[in-house]
Amino acid sequence: MLPVLSDATIAELPNHYAGKVRDNYDLPDGRRIIIATDRISAFDIILACIPLKGAVLTQTARYWFEQTADLCPNHVLEYPDPNVVVGQRLKILPVEIVVRGYLAGTTGTSILPMYKAGKREMYGIRLPDGLRDNEKLPQPIITPTSKADQGSHDAPLSEAEILAQGLLTPQQWGQLSEYALALFARGQKMAAERGLILADTKYEFGTDATGRIVLADEIHTPDSSRYWFAESYRVGEKPQSFDKDFVRSWVTARCDPYRDPVPEIPAELIEQTSEVYVQAYEMITGQKFKRPDPTEIPLERIRRNLQRFLS
Repeated sequence: MLPVLSDATIAELPNHYAGKVRDNYDLPDGRRIIIATDRISAFDIILACIPLKGAVLTQTARYWFEQTADLCPNHVLEYPDPNVVVGQRLKILPVEIVVRGYLAGTTGTSILPMYKAGKREMYGIRLPDGLRDNEKLPQPIITPTSKADQGSHDAPLSEAEILAQGLLTPQQWGQLSEYALALFARGQKMAAERGLILADTKYEFGTDATGRIVLADEIHTPDSSRYWFAESYRVGEKPQSFDKDFVRSWVTARCDPYRDPVPEIPAELIEQTSEVYVQAYEMITGQKFKRPDPTEIPLERIRRNLQRFLS
């Protein structure tokens, strides 16, 4: 088994904040160091660590940030390590932007369950009757949600609600919408060239010190996006996708993870999930994934590559 980055605590870096899968450090000069660990989170707990996951997601986002820099400013300043991005520190806007090109999804904020329950008006948008599961929408739509507090759930929003609640100004909403649809169109076009369908994705935006809207977090990664294999796509059927849910499915088949202790996850299942992440990177980008030296402990490599930031 390859070594994993389970924890990215570096005492010499200031203002540490550990999220579910990332460790963040805010530097005094307005930069933020974001280290993507290999932790996999579900059911409000950390289930396991997947080798290479953090590097795959960081490098996939890097590919897309570089491919879309002409469409929208982003927070990236540099990549000192495969798992690390140094970016501008932003004031994150209180609305998460989800763009959908297909009638798909399974969660409470997804449009397919709402549609099958009889709803036609959602997110301030009216969908036509007669659509089938996973059918392409007449045009991509933006389905924004609130950014819930810890332990709460995101809630659907419409443009009218966003403006009425003062979450965004009309100018901000207009700029966000323009950016999101342009990014999604670029993503769909480039995915199609790789034999993939980008069905939906989420974006997070913030503002810099001047008030300029900037793309943050990640973009078009297999964790933030729904990709389908184009050759498997049939309207009304479930297309083939990057199945990274081996671990979640294995856990739910054996216990109620919200109430029961989670059994130890087999090493072969973790290794299988790792290879799916690598496959996703290579299919999405068309590039060979550069695997780190398997003999080096990831945190030691990261510390070395961040040496100039350490106090």
